[in-house]
Amino acid sequence: MSPTSLLLVDDDAPFRQVMAGELGRLGFSVSSVGSGNEAIRAAGEQRPHVVLLDLQLPDLDGLEVLKALRATSPDSEVILLTGHGSIDTAIEAIRAGAFDYVGKPCPLEELEVRIRRALEKKSLESRASLLERGLTPPDLGHAFVGAGPEFGRLQALIDRVAASESTVLITGETGTGKGMVAKLIHARSPRRSRPFVVVECGALQESLLQSELFGHERGAFTGADRAKPGLFEVAHRGTIFLDEIGEISQATQLNLLRVLDSSTFRHVGGTAEIRVDVRVLAATNRDLVAMVRHGLIREDLYYRLSTISVHLPPLRERGADVELLARHFVASLNARMGVSKMLGEDALALLRRHSWPGNVRELQHIVEAAVVFCEDAEIRPEHLPTALRSGPAAATPVRGDEPVLPTLQQLEREHVERVLRAAGGHRGNAARTLGISERNLYRKLREYGLLS
Repeated sequence: MSPTSLLLVDDDAPFRQVMAGELGRLGFSVSSVGSGNEAIRAAGEQRPHVVLLDLQLPDLDGLEVLKALRATSPDSEVILLTGHGSIDTAIEAIRAGAFDYVGKPCPLEELEVRIRRALEKKSLESRASLLERGLTPPDLGHAFVGAGPEFGRLQALIDRVAASESTVLITGETGTGKGMVAKLIHARSPRRSRPFVVVECGALQESLLQSELFGHERGAFTGADRAKPGLFEVAHRGTIFLDEIGEISQATQLNLLRVLDSSTFRHVGGTAEIRVDVRVLAATNRDLVAMVRHGLIREDLYYRLSTISVHLPPLRERGADVELLARHFVASLNARMGVSKMLGEDALALLRRHSWPGNVRELQHIVEAAVVFCEDAEIRPEHLPTALRSGPAAATPVRGDEPVLPTLQQLEREHVERVLRAAGGHRGNAARTLGISERNLYRKLREYGLLS
């Protein structure tokens, strides 16, 4: 990574030489000029990360130089160097777009802090811009497939909820489509053109989760060699989606409650109040009411999260939707892979009979595997996993003269599903039963497509 580039603009040559040397020892790449016209030309050519601009220059007024810099190098942050009697001008310059000002003579430590803050602002704006351009989801309504009055009511509820600014709690079993519903709510909301930030709470250790959500100051903990903005800042004026909200600790719950109540928080290791405008969506496959009774979730947080609740039914309760979804997935895969496959009636019969513990996500992955393994136009029972073919009504599938045996991965997936169901969806208990870490279990669930 190239070092941070600075442009130092000051007509005092000895000051420029000393300051450039000191800033260079701090790891910055420094160039310096002595006039306003030179500054405008150098900024246009170099596009420095930060410009250190003296307000008192021999050829141009500092405000004129600032306005020209905003045009020639708009991504550069400008920090003003102000002498005695120029504070009012500095404040006017900040109103015109400067980032900050430092009085001369400039204590090096104070100047470094201002430069680091300017760089943090640039980093935050860059991350937010990237999210707005590339990670704001489109309206995926065409992929939200179902039929019947219950599904119609769910769609109407999503539309009504999307138009509001309320916090929404999305509940349902693993794989029912909670993430898709969150994306639909954002895509149909007034915030649709702003960031949609996803936080997988169950995938992060407690210390990392706090830092990811709320950011941290330099030196806040071992390894924090620079300040970092939090995802709540990245999601400013957009939506943050807290997936697996039932996995967060009491400490994080308290900080999250504070954001929900006041729209403010502090960086880890920081003291400054940061205010954001963020809509919060949360999702869980856990029974939060039971967790409140057992003291695992704060009652006040639960009521703030569940201002509006959207519950997604499991696939086994959606009847004809299995066939609708399966055909939709086949059509999507045909278009994506440039093939022309279709579900045979025998394969459809097995899909209808299955109990779908992994819900829509499980169906999607099974259909995708079938499309890949099917060598001709029709998807038949032998292209489906053993679990779907092992019911009492299913004949023993064969390929040639030999039975089709399940792969080790299929057996492992089926066992993980059974243990997770027996644990009531609690990943910590399931991981202990399986004799693996919760992080390893999370990785397997993600690999098998069993996360919502």
